[in-house]
Amino acid sequence: MITWPNFVSQLFNGLASGALLALISCGLTIIYGTLGVLNLAHGAMFMLGGYAGYVAFQATGSYVVAVAFGALFLVVVGAVIERVVIRQFYDRPPEDQILVTFGIGIVIVELVRLGFGSLTKTVPPPSWAAGVTPMGFLIYPTYRIVVLAIAAAALAALYIVLYRTRLGMIVRAGIEDSGMVGMLGINVYRVFMLVFGVGAMAAGFAGIVNAPVVSLTPDLGESILVQTFVVVVIGGVGSFPGAILGGLIAGEILSLTSMVNPAYSEVMLFVVMTLVLLLRPQGLLGLKGRA
Repeated sequence: MITWPNFVSQLFNGLASGALLALISCGLTIIYGTLGVLNLAHGAMFMLGGYAGYVAFQATGSYVVAVAFGALFLVVVGAVIERVVIRQFYDRPPEDQILVTFGIGIVIVELVRLGFGSLTKTVPPPSWAAGVTPMGFLIYPTYRIVVLAIAAAALAALYIVLYRTRLGMIVRAGIEDSGMVGMLGINVYRVFMLVFGVGAMAAGFAGIVNAPVVSLTPDLGESILVQTFVVVVIGGVGSFPGAILGGLIAGEILSLTSMVNPAYSEVMLFVVMTLVLLLRPQGLLGLKGRA
């Protein structure tokens, strides 16, 4: 039986998970929009960020250090991958790019499995976010509220970078026409490396923030990758606001459907994606020609 407190609790769960999905999807959509590369290693980067934060937490015992290290580590990993591997595939057919990013994801997963094994790892929430918070008619885990606030702050920071800085202007111009950006004398490849690093950082940051909610396993990124692609399709390829809107919609669909029947949560997500593709192929906030 569905009760009002249970319904509101699931709404909050949907907001928290939706905000994290939006953050991951923003990284994926700016990579694809700017570089034209469909990064199938994005889920593995989400997982890797969680493990990087786990290592930092084990070494320092600090949640803040763990989050910062997880994010910065993925910036470096993303930049190195772009410089060493991805850059060699810009002029190759799209299927080659898909295969190489898929292979990178497998390599990352197996390296983590080799280093940490297949058993789950946990990162406890910080002491100041442990326990529960009374909210009148329900008691809600404090850390989930913190996750929502952290994800919202990270999305706001990404928005400022993309829409209020010169780098963001170049990235948005690159999404529309990377060739024109190069003709203006801007080092496109340097921008590409930075964009790939920032996209990887968004995934890694979400991975460590989510670690106290879901235990870490090497295969953690698989389902997240699928959900992230659905979010990008719903919101619109290359659209930052679309990734946020799509993430929130997806989070609520997964959360509210699981309240009725968890087996159908992802089915409903694909149903909504199909409807969007039928009615608005470019996505809710996407532009025509980028569907």
